[in-house]
Amino acid sequence: MYELRRFGGLLRQWRDRVTPTDFDHLVTGGSRRTPGLRREEVAELSDVSADYIKRLEQGRARPSLQVLKSLASTLNLAQAEYEHLCILTGHSITQPGGVNRRIGPATGQLLDRLDGVPVAVFDATWTLLRYNSLGAALCGHPAPSARRERNMAWRYFTSTTNCAAEPGRQDRDFEASLVADLRETASRHPSDDELTALLTALHAMSPRFTELWRSGASRRFERRSGVIDHPDLGPVRTDSTVLTVPEGDLKLLVFTAEPGSADACKLAKLQTLSSEKRLPA
Repeated sequence: MYELRRFGGLLRQWRDRVTPTDFDHLVTGGSRRTPGLRREEVAELSDVSADYIKRLEQGRARPSLQVLKSLASTLNLAQAEYEHLCILTGHSITQPGGVNRRIGPATGQLLDRLDGVPVAVFDATWTLLRYNSLGAALCGHPAPSARRERNMAWRYFTSTTNCAAEPGRQDRDFEASLVADLRETASRHPSDDELTALLTALHAMSPRFTELWRSGASRRFERRSGVIDHPDLGPVRTDSTVLTVPEGDLKLLVFTAEPGSADACKLAKLQTLSSEKRLPA
């Protein structure tokens, strides 16, 4: 969903802070009612019409990515400001290189210290990178190879996951959110070969994935309730919540259970067993 009125307000605000004397060919003599650049000047410097700038500022037009880049250059925007405008106008932010698949030191430290709840770390393609000790005890240690088998979308759409969602609307929201996340990541990393191969394989294996991809699903994956089939404890009903980690564009998936429930007791028992296994002999 576009937020063009907010975009227009920022455009007006940010052109007011630009000093006309920064541009040699602009006429700066005489009195000026505008503290920064006039609309006509922004239009000239950005190679668009003044009427178009007016419609942008009024929230009545959505700029192309090319126009957005020209405006960012004219207004001398910081990278974070440019990215914010991309978000408001519904444009993806293409990033150089491929998807980050390494856990940084800050994230690794956080993962080690969150030892009271099961946690998993995923990259931007929803490929598992690592569990903390309790997460591994709950979900099982992943295979050391076969990265695709550790991808949440691949396991879900090829029916190889060990975590089944509750039936109904929630499951439909979950699968749509996975597809939306993958599309957004692909738009930011169009040259990532591993991601391209994953998407090609998903389209080949899952008509449902292709259906959702073509539908333009846009819901982001934020939470899910499901049942994990544990080999010792049996079914464990959990709520999983997504936390975004800026370091390396990673995602933490934190598993919890309803306080006081039988499932919370199972997680507590699992924590005890996991701690006992880590104690020195």
